Amino acid sequence: MSKQVIVITGASSGFGALAARALARAGHTVYAGIRATETRNAKAVADAAAFAKENGVDLRTVELDVANGASVEAGIAKVIAEEGRIDVIVHNAGHMSFGPAEAFTPEQFAELYDINVLSTQRVNRAALPHMRKAGRGLVVWVSSSSTRGGTPPYLSPYFAAKAAMDSLAVSYASELTRWGIETSIIVPGAFTKGTNHFAHSGSPADTARAAEYNDGPYKGVPEQALQGLASLEPADADAAEVAVAIVDVVGKPFGKRPFRVHIDPSEDGAEIVNGVADRVRAELFRRIGLEDLLKPTVIG
Repeated sequence: MSKQVIVITGASSGFGALAARALARAGHTVYAGIRATETRNAKAVADAAAFAKENGVDLRTVELDVANGASVEAGIAKVIAEEGRIDVIVHNAGHMSFGPAEAFTPEQFAELYDINVLSTQRVNRAALPHMRKAGRGLVVWVSSSSTRGGTPPYLSPYFAAKAAMDSLAVSYASELTRWGIETSIIVPGAFTKGTNHFAHSGSPADTARAAEYNDGPYKGVPEQALQGLASLEPADADAAEVAVAIVDVVGKPFGKRPFRVHIDPSEDGAEIVNGVADRVRAELFRRIGLEDLLKPTVIG
C-alpha cells in the first residue's frame, strides 16, 4: 500500500479523531483538520501530537474551520505547501441536533446544513483543483444510515442535512471519475457510545414550542427514542469500526474501492435501501450512455 497524504475534517474527536489515528498507524501522512486549535481544541492538538510521538506515526494537525471559507483555503494551502499534494479528502465534520422539528428556527436548520453540507463544498473547492491536476485521488464522505434507514423522531435537522450531504456525494462521484478521482461513501449507523455525537447535540432555540411537544402528546418520546436507539446497538458495537472501514477503503488499489460501505451494528435498513438506490443509479447511467462515469478513469 502506498503512503497517502490525507486530510480529514472534524478530527478533534469522535469518528474523525479515531480515523486520523488509524490512518496514521496504517502508514499514511495524516492532517487532522481541527478548528480553534489554539483555544477550545488546544488539548485535541496536544493529544494528537502526543499520539504521533508515542506511536512513531505521521499525524499532524491543521487549523481547519469548515464553516469558514478563508480557514479552509488556508488549511488546504498549508498541506499543499508542505506535501506538494493531497491524495485523500475525508469529509467527516458534522453536528447533530435533537428535538421536535417545529421548535428549531430556520436559522438553526441553516447552521446544521452549513456544518454538514456546505462545509464539504468549501473543502472540495479548495482541494479538488490540486487533485484533478494530479489525475488521481479519493474523496471519502462520512454519511449516515439515517439518510435511508429508519428515522426515529426528533432528529430531523440532522437527518435532513445528512441526506443532503449524501446526495451531494453521489452527484460528485460521477463528476470526478474522468479526472481519475474515486468516491467512497462510509455509512455509519447510530453509534450511541464512543463518540460525543449525541452528548454534544444541539437543541431547539424555541424552547416554548418544544415544551408544547414534550409536555403534551409527545411526552416521553425523546427518552423512548434515545433509549430505543441504544437498545438496538449491540453491546460490542465499537465506533472504531468506522475508522477501520476508512483505513480499508484508503488502502485498496485504485479502481477497486467500494462506492459504499455500511457500518451499522443496529441494522436499521439503510444497507437494503441504499443497495436499491445505487443499483437504480447505475442502471440509469447505462441507459443514457454514461456508464463510464461509474468507474474512475486511469490518467497518465
